[in-house]
Amino acid sequence: MSAPAPRSELPTLPITFRPTRTRVVLLTVGAAMFVVITVIALTLEQLSAGERSSFIFTALLFFGVLALLSRPKIVANEGGVTVVNLTRTRRLSWPEILRVNLRVGDPWVFLDLSDGTSMPALGIQPGIDKQQAIRDARTLRALAENHGTGTDNG
Repeated sequence: MSAPAPRSELPTLPITFRPTRTRVVLLTVGAAMFVVITVIALTLEQLSAGERSSFIFTALLFFGVLALLSRPKIVANEGGVTVVNLTRTRRLSWPEILRVNLRVGDPWVFLDLSDGTSMPALGIQPGIDKQQAIRDARTLRALAENHGTGTDNG
């Protein structure tokens, strides 16, 4: 990634990063699957009430999994960053983030933290919209460098 953006080019906080196209696809497919499976369950006359219920429950389960997959986001504000991944949410102060990484082939951004660990941040994913993910990663990196103790090492 390139050098950090000058302070005048940093976005106004709070800002939310999320893979919008991926989210739209997942929720649309989930809703369509739910509707189709439910309609099939209700129109098949040979199904008992219990079988219909299990079809609808399965459709709801599929939708729930896809909704869970659409959950990730990163919210940056003056106090730090909140990383919402699939099942876990973690709040980080700016000084805890040493570096924001999005290397070629990475499925999402990784945050190098001051405790020596690296944390995935699924809110920025190059999957469907690679250029947007690169812009978002650069912006988050610039914010971390501006607000915290992070350095740009490449």
